Amino acid sequence: MDLFDYMRDNTMKKESPLASRLRPITLEEVVGQSHIIGKDKLLYRAIKADKISSIIFYGPPGTGKTTLAKVIANTTSSNFTQINATSAGKKDMEAVVDGAKESLGSYGKRTILFIDEIHRFNKGQQDYLLPYVEDGTIVLIGATTENPYFEVNSALLSRSIVFELKSLDKEDIKILLHRAVYDVDRGMGAYKAVIDEEALEFLADIANGDARAALNAIEIGILTTERSEDGTIHITLPVASECIQKRVLRYDKNGDNHYDTISAFIKSMRGSDPDAAIYYLARMLYAGEEVAFIARRIMICAAEDVSNADPNALVVATSAALAVERLGMPEARIVLAQAAAYVACAPKSNSAICAIDEATTVVEKETTATIPAYLMDAHYKGAAKLGHGLGYQYAHNYENHYVKQQYLPDEIKDRKFYIPSDNGYEVQIQEYFKKIKGEDKNGLR
Repeated sequence: MDLFDYMRDNTMKKESPLASRLRPITLEEVVGQSHIIGKDKLLYRAIKADKISSIIFYGPPGTGKTTLAKVIANTTSSNFTQINATSAGKKDMEAVVDGAKESLGSYGKRTILFIDEIHRFNKGQQDYLLPYVEDGTIVLIGATTENPYFEVNSALLSRSIVFELKSLDKEDIKILLHRAVYDVDRGMGAYKAVIDEEALEFLADIANGDARAALNAIEIGILTTERSEDGTIHITLPVASECIQKRVLRYDKNGDNHYDTISAFIKSMRGSDPDAAIYYLARMLYAGEEVAFIARRIMICAAEDVSNADPNALVVATSAALAVERLGMPEARIVLAQAAAYVACAPKSNSAICAIDEATTVVEKETTATIPAYLMDAHYKGAAKLGHGLGYQYAHNYENHYVKQQYLPDEIKDRKFYIPSDNGYEVQIQEYFKKIKGEDKNGLR
């Protein structure tokens, strides 16, 4: 390292963001994640013994994935190299592999390769690493906010241990904020700032488990707040609320939180809990979810979970989908709330989906049954000579507009697919069948 490199490194250490400067150097400085780095846990023992195998760190932003990689870099005797999947290409990986081969062959020294945002690598890029991970040329540490079981090749996953990092709790965030304000060496202690307990509680809560968001807020607060007459920078509740304008909400439209939230939304409507449905709707809208996507899910829920227990639910849901398309936000939120509340409050039945799934199974697995000739189309040329349509009984010519007639093919003539539930309008359907056919619900089976 020459003089210029030394000066550049020193400058970067001083000028880098607070969240970066405050990163722990040792395991003992790490806050949170005790479920994987507690003193009796595998990862803790492996880091201490410098016996790291290939691992994937998976978790939300700001939970310490890169931090743990840096701790490993500070404690290992192996070479440590870091690349970011958003900018690295094949040449970068080839350079790392060539260096790892030389180090292992010449000095018997392993190379740990840390790939941040590994989910950004395509299948070909991940496949390139596989043989070198397999033969030990490289020890891989991958970090991802996306579910690795979806985003990382199964072959690479099978050679790695997946550690899931959890959101930091409020007390963890408070510890980090305290360090940020009062640590002179790596924090902002030199600024002689103090943070009120009220402001500390607020930032720790509103950061929603994201340490980086909390640290960024406190850094902005200290750098932009004028000193009081006593020469001290006071981080009060009003200052804190200005520094973090909006609650941090983890919601990636292509990630786990997207699917988890929409799942909770649907299950709340299915479970007849309008309060929960509206809450999850608000979360999605706040995070910028597409209103058309939400509307589609409400329509599906209306058909799948309400069905004919309240046929009007699908009408409401479909009308809402059309309305939000024409209105846009912010008015669309009202329409979606109305539709979600209606579906949540409606009587429930899954009769329609059970019927179509059962019928589909029969179609897929059983021999195609022959349509009765009298149900076939009698209008095309030659149909009458084949006996198509002959003997068909027109229902409207009979009492109650019903005539007993077999409609299913002979092979499955006794099968029952649609079975009305005991809820809502489907009770009336049962009564109607009983009236015209003399059958009760069980008779439909």
